[in-house]
Amino acid sequence: MKIAVVGTGYVGLVTGTCFAETGNDVTCIDIDVNKVKKLTSGQITIYEPGLEKLFLRNVKEERLHFTTNLEEGIIDAKIIFLALPTPPGENGSADLKYVLGVSENIGKIISSYKVIVDKSTVPVGTAEKVHAAIAKNYGGEFDVVSNPEFLREGVAVEDFMKPDRVVVGTGSDRARKVLDELYNPFVRQGNPIIYMDVRSAELTKYAANSFLAAKITFMNEIAQLCERLGADVDMVRRGIGSDERIGKRFLFPGIGYGGSCFPKDVQALVNSSKEAGYDFKILNMVMDVNEKQKLHLVQKIKKYFKEDLKGKHFALWGLAFKPNTDDIREAPALYIIDALLKEGATLSVYDPEAMNNVKELLGDKIQYCDNQYDALKNADALIIATEWNEFRTPNFLKIVTTLKNKVIFDGRNVFDINAIRELGFYYESIGRATAIPLNGNYHK
Repeated sequence: MKIAVVGTGYVGLVTGTCFAETGNDVTCIDIDVNKVKKLTSGQITIYEPGLEKLFLRNVKEERLHFTTNLEEGIIDAKIIFLALPTPPGENGSADLKYVLGVSENIGKIISSYKVIVDKSTVPVGTAEKVHAAIAKNYGGEFDVVSNPEFLREGVAVEDFMKPDRVVVGTGSDRARKVLDELYNPFVRQGNPIIYMDVRSAELTKYAANSFLAAKITFMNEIAQLCERLGADVDMVRRGIGSDERIGKRFLFPGIGYGGSCFPKDVQALVNSSKEAGYDFKILNMVMDVNEKQKLHLVQKIKKYFKEDLKGKHFALWGLAFKPNTDDIREAPALYIIDALLKEGATLSVYDPEAMNNVKELLGDKIQYCDNQYDALKNADALIIATEWNEFRTPNFLKIVTTLKNKVIFDGRNVFDINAIRELGFYYESIGRATAIPLNGNYHK
């Protein structure tokens, strides 16, 4: 099947590559000339585990193509996926200018039946707007379908190739047959393709992400309470996570959620609720708590250093909003960096994948290091902001001999408290007791 994917960002590139992997002929379209040149030459433009192998194979097999020419990309396509950015506007609503702009242009190009699929996360009612935008310039038959993505950065390829479910919003039997044919290779193990009306499909994506954001935020609130009551949030997490009604996932406390989806989608759903005349109180509190949680570790650091961080130097491990991605959008690490710089501190940072993205954003405001241990030199304390696997079992001898003081502030609960205490560290984490060496000697 010939498929067009408009937009080669995170969702677009994963979508196009994975559809090509099942034998489809896919053309990805983007207005960014440099990006298209890189992709055409076999240079992947995002970091996502497992994606590069599939990408290179399908480029070599000539099933995956790239162009800046919209007409060239969609003219022969049976299905056109819109994987375009929907950035938040000033009031928090999703900005549809890219989606609707491309839709109008599609209407000027197509001359036969197509299925146009909203893959971007869009507010309820967007499919109707896309249909109207195309119909301005094309009077023939076409269908607009909502098919939201549920990809987790870091495991997006697995999520796409073996989805828990595929959600499709359409009232057209003709479009349904096309989507059945396209997705059947991905649901051979019996996971469902769930068909529903378009508006329900659009809302499903926002509801899913907002629920997960609320689940994370609830555990961060429990962690705050644990710190005040002397309980251990890890024990509480295990206790409630064993209840099948609650489940084990998304119960890990930390320094707030970030990324390209949760912050934007929660805000967009709140805004849609306001427009519908409903005050979504829970989600308003989720946003408020999450903003405060991003700086919770900074408050611990300030308290430890008696509210005076001027001249202090910190090592920071982890810049991406989560491990196994180079995505720094709304990353808690950036909020921590900004707060510490404002207090007069300096920082040396390391991340396995996100360094270049941070350099583009912050320039020379901080020092970038070639490895995690170089970041420790002359640092008054270590801060952990992303739970990369390589940070879980580091060389503690190197940490001890390089850090000025054996002091760690861990925003992701990477280390075992008892083990870190035995190693002689002063260690603060989230929702757990502070580890203080038995001899109290953590200063060199």
